Amino acid sequence: MKLFSVMLCTMCMVLMFSTNTFAGDKGLIKENVNSIVDGINQGKTAVSFKAGDYDPYAFIMEKDGALLVHPSLVGSSLKEKAPPVYDALIKSTSEGVWVDYVWKGKQKHTYVKTSKNGLIVGSGYSE
Repeated sequence: MKLFSVMLCTMCMVLMFSTNTFAGDKGLIKENVNSIVDGINQGKTAVSFKAGDYDPYAFIMEKDGALLVHPSLVGSSLKEKAPPVYDALIKSTSEGVWVDYVWKGKQKHTYVKTSKNGLIVGSGYSE
């Protein structure tokens, strides 16, 4: 019984710390996306941003689903490759919004924001 109690306490501590980590990451994710959108709104081109310069990575997508910046799918259409993901990300607004979806069995949380020229910039995390 004592072993069970120790294991239960340990699991609770892990959950508490991981939740705080995600909360902290959400602020950084939002900051990164907002910074990219600000850059685009001030005249930078989408391709001047690199997905890997951000942790977690950032992506830039046209409204039709074409990925301009992504670690591995540049030039691909998210609308064709991953319709459920595209359907969530297209809910992006100029104010920015968190969207949730399931992809490949994992719950995803992504912050997306639309630039003045209609590009969707996003970044997120998985559970």
